[in-house]
Amino acid sequence: MTRRGKAALIVVVAIIAGLLVAWWTTGDDPVDLRAGTATYAVRLHLVDPGVGANTVDIEVADRTGSPVDAEVTVEPVMVDMGHALTPTKATPTHPGHYRAERTDLPMAGPWELTVTVRRADTTERAVFSLII
Repeated sequence: MTRRGKAALIVVVAIIAGLLVAWWTTGDDPVDLRAGTATYAVRLHLVDPGVGANTVDIEVADRTGSPVDAEVTVEPVMVDMGHALTPTKATPTHPGHYRAERTDLPMAGPWELTVTVRRADTTERAVFSLII
């Protein structure tokens, strides 16, 4: 093998190694985001975000910090690609805490997760940006 061929091989191996390291280290860190609406403080938590089905934990409190009993949904939207997926209904786990099982994020890239809180006669939305 020529000197030039060896150098090209080293470059290719280094690129592949870098891509593998990036691939293995993405999605391992939990995501914990906070946003507010006119009435609510909303916290969104994903333990192991990644492509495919995700479990999204949501906390909703009023402005005094008291837990809120409401109907909560999570709607994933990939704005850049024009993808809006069916909202996932979150199930209450305890006062002010909800879990949206199997929230699908079918591809890597930037997502917006819209958490909708419906209570009595009001509906409010908190939007969270997330990169998978």
